[in-house]
Amino acid sequence: MRDFSDELGAARKRIDEARVYLKIDVQTARLGELEADAARPDLWDDPDAARKVTGELSAVRDDVDLVAGLDAKIDDLDTLYEMGREENDESLEPEIASGLEDLRGELDRLELRALFTGEYDERDAICQVSSGAGGTDAQDWTQMLLRMFSRWAERRGFTVEVEDISEGTEAGISSATFTVRGRYAYGMLTGEKGVHRLIRISPFDGNARRQTAFAAFDAVPALDVAEAPDIDEKDLRIDTYRSSGAGGQHVNVTDSAIRITHLPTGIVVSCQNERSQLQNKAKAMQILAARLAEKQREERRAQLEQLSGEKRGINFGSQIRTYTLHPYQLVKDERTRFETGNIQAVLDGDIDGLIEAFLQWRRAGGETD
Repeated sequence: MRDFSDELGAARKRIDEARVYLKIDVQTARLGELEADAARPDLWDDPDAARKVTGELSAVRDDVDLVAGLDAKIDDLDTLYEMGREENDESLEPEIASGLEDLRGELDRLELRALFTGEYDERDAICQVSSGAGGTDAQDWTQMLLRMFSRWAERRGFTVEVEDISEGTEAGISSATFTVRGRYAYGMLTGEKGVHRLIRISPFDGNARRQTAFAAFDAVPALDVAEAPDIDEKDLRIDTYRSSGAGGQHVNVTDSAIRITHLPTGIVVSCQNERSQLQNKAKAMQILAARLAEKQREERRAQLEQLSGEKRGINFGSQIRTYTLHPYQLVKDERTRFETGNIQAVLDGDIDGLIEAFLQWRRAGGETD
């Protein structure tokens, strides 16, 4: 019987560490308080407060149940290992090895949580991709990035809601706004904010020349209803237009798409994928509120410029990451120096390594919040 004692001991130690950084003792006590609050008959007299209680209850219960589940798994593997040793039953080795591998994978994903330091890291993320320098290739690259982030979200068990897409002139898209819904979506995507560069043989060049294209990704945390800043309707210009993106049979029937311009800041948001003009306007206002709140937060941070002033051009020298398809294949993050040659996996949404490298780099002092 193979000796699994060191591997089991290491896994148990990691679970004990998770119990510390997730503050499970505190969370367990808090769970009882929240369950009592949630059981109050007058809870929904204040809907905003009720949503806050139920949301926190769900998150706390998830953490407590998660660690309890990890404890149960390591206990089961320990029992299986002891049984195998006592009976010298080598047939149990594959089951134990497989269980340990699965457990290590769960712990790898969980340990990202120890790297989150931002106040809004647990939130959903309202995201935007925009094409930059590179013409048609840049618009194609923007569509590839939308696919990459969507695939990543699906792998994580998150949901993606596309609010608006502006089609490219010949191919791809010029921009898209979408929301990634899932716990810690914003915390994981915050390191993706910036300019992404693609180097490849252009499929749009008849001479098959190498082309460099740029696209930008941005994200802001979604807001709770009570956090939304006051927006004066006088500060808004609201335009309607005919929907052009995917969205079902109702699209292109009426001028239901909405574009809202916040005149004092110049922030523009659009939504076209809801079924009515009223729904599109409501979703666009939510996105505008989140972007205005993020702008206000950045203005309060003394070390940062205003949101509009600090952004660099979406072109040469401004990229956070380079994706090279020719003359070799390599994805390289310009900040963390993390790189991988499996570019197809990255483009298919396997970006957890890049995300973790950024979070580790930030915690080491590479970037301040």
